Amino acid sequence: MASTAETSTLVELEESARCRSLTGPIAWLADSVLIAIPALGVFFLMDVPQRLGWMVFPEQYIGLFLGLALCATFLTVPEGAEGTRGRVPWYDRVAAAIGLTIGLYVFIQYPKLVYSLGEISPDRVILGCLTMLLLAEACRRLVGWPLIIIVGVFLFYALFANYFPGAFYGRGWSLARLSTYLFLDTNGMLGQALQVAAGIVLVFVLFGQTLYAVGGAAFLSDFALAVTGRFRGGPAKMAIVSSSLFGTISGSAVANVVVDGAFTIPMMKKSGYAPPVAAAVEATASTGGQIMPPVMGAAAFLMAEYLGIPYAQVALAAFVPALLFYVALFVQVDLLAGREGLRGLPPRELPSLGSAMRRSASFLVPLSVLVIFLFIIPRRAEGAGSFAILSALIAGFFTPGVQLRPKTLIELLHNTGRALLDIAAITGLAGIVIGVLQLTGLGFTLTLTLTTIGETSAILMLLCTAIVSMILGMGMPTTAVYILLAVLVAPAITKLGIVPIAAHLFIFYFGMLSMITPPVCLAIYAAASLAKTDPIRAGWEAVRLGVLAYVVPFLFVFSPTLLLLGPWENVALSVATAIFGTALLGVGLVGYLFRVIGPVRRILFLIAAVGLLIPIVDAGKHATLTWASNGVGLVLGAALILIQWLARTPGASRLAAAAKLQAPVGNRRQSEH
Repeated sequence: MASTAETSTLVELEESARCRSLTGPIAWLADSVLIAIPALGVFFLMDVPQRLGWMVFPEQYIGLFLGLALCATFLTVPEGAEGTRGRVPWYDRVAAAIGLTIGLYVFIQYPKLVYSLGEISPDRVILGCLTMLLLAEACRRLVGWPLIIIVGVFLFYALFANYFPGAFYGRGWSLARLSTYLFLDTNGMLGQALQVAAGIVLVFVLFGQTLYAVGGAAFLSDFALAVTGRFRGGPAKMAIVSSSLFGTISGSAVANVVVDGAFTIPMMKKSGYAPPVAAAVEATASTGGQIMPPVMGAAAFLMAEYLGIPYAQVALAAFVPALLFYVALFVQVDLLAGREGLRGLPPRELPSLGSAMRRSASFLVPLSVLVIFLFIIPRRAEGAGSFAILSALIAGFFTPGVQLRPKTLIELLHNTGRALLDIAAITGLAGIVIGVLQLTGLGFTLTLTLTTIGETSAILMLLCTAIVSMILGMGMPTTAVYILLAVLVAPAITKLGIVPIAAHLFIFYFGMLSMITPPVCLAIYAAASLAKTDPIRAGWEAVRLGVLAYVVPFLFVFSPTLLLLGPWENVALSVATAIFGTALLGVGLVGYLFRVIGPVRRILFLIAAVGLLIPIVDAGKHATLTWASNGVGLVLGAALILIQWLARTPGASRLAAAAKLQAPVGNRRQSEH
């Protein structure tokens, strides 16, 4: 199993693969800036200046955060795959200096600027234009071109709206007015998206890095393997358990794959899973970490801010859909192992559960503290995260094998700063889109247009939204997809009468699913490289394993009982029938329960699953239909299970398993090695 040091090394390898390897004074400068990003964040977020009698505007800290992130990006990230990796060229030094100047300008001058934000002056125009250019280039280096192209389209509209026809005709804004507004107004680059990144997201990234440092990730791996390793398909189940738990502290699908997949994928292959299946299991389980409470992806924190509700409400609403996602994945992995005759690992290869639990404080204590301060003693998310960080450090001092030295704490801050560069670039650039929508009124026009489409067919509008979310997600992180569609599409969806949190979770889900949906699926690419297999084959396996995530969003937008909203009896029935339906869905997809299932019976299992997955409502024109569908699904599912149970024979099971070794999904003979 991976030790804490090995896990930390894996995380560092993921980041260093795209960063420069610097030495000398420039390396010291780059490291100092990276460390300063979270260090100053903690300083300002803990209200230390206010306790010292120093009044600081939130925008001052946000501007400084952005400036430091831009400076660090140009010092540490080369301009391309073949860019300069051993040195910082002169143009990147200039860009880093400008980025830092922008941050210091906002931090020092904002108390004076706040009283004259509407005024246009040369310094504001020049710095505003430079900020947009630096953000675009930083985003290109970190996450690619798609978001930059979208931002360019919105800027073009803002400048030349007076040439657009019909409903999209508007006032064209001058470059001076536009750059000043986007640079300093709280609806622009210094707005809500970047505020969340510099606040809540910073705290929870630091929380995740702290858990690495105190051995939390190593405990997760050992615990999951000790609990599930001895059962059939044990390594795959271990991957699901560890990745789902690890996802609660990372929220990044690719990081999750890199950390967990480095040892879960070889173990799955060794136990008999074909490489595409092994890659798909790890990628799907890791992607689900973004929707797994209590700590979800960065977009979930933005969702809470956009909706104006506590983050705990978002996490609570996301719990049942996340549970169903992992139930479907776990059932399919278990049945696939049964169908293929795969066994668990021998006891000598399993870690001791007792030994793992002796190190459990490094994970269980901070996670418990987080849950208490999020759900029981409600605090703001950043406050709850801060208490969780403190408890993790205290637990680390009492965890066997963990040594918290000053160097460890410095590395913790350094890795946090590096992990925040992507988020800073994405949210800063997304602020430009939000600012254009506010300044030009384009947001209202788009919402009105989409609402007109929705009046014709709500299903059509949701399908289009799902497709657009996945297409955007192919080239952008989930956070960027969510920000764009939250301001463009979510208002139109809510105007159809859909609960706001359901509309936002719908967008979040399909943006996340792009991570495992071919042809461009970043989590699959990471897993396939570790499994040494074809990413497209692995991608289609992941679609099958994660199929529930494509269905559940359409269910909870029309009946939010799956989001724990509504009468408790309806919620309880909907959750119970959905869990049973999810299990039946896994049976139908894998084609195995006690013995191999024929095609007709597989279809019947899928029909029963669909009937049970439809949430129950007790009012409205569809109430009778939902009760009937669940009743039919329950009776049909129970009958099919009974038939399979009665038809089982030990000999038939063994023969069926041997025959199914030829199946494409688990073909060990034709798999790559």
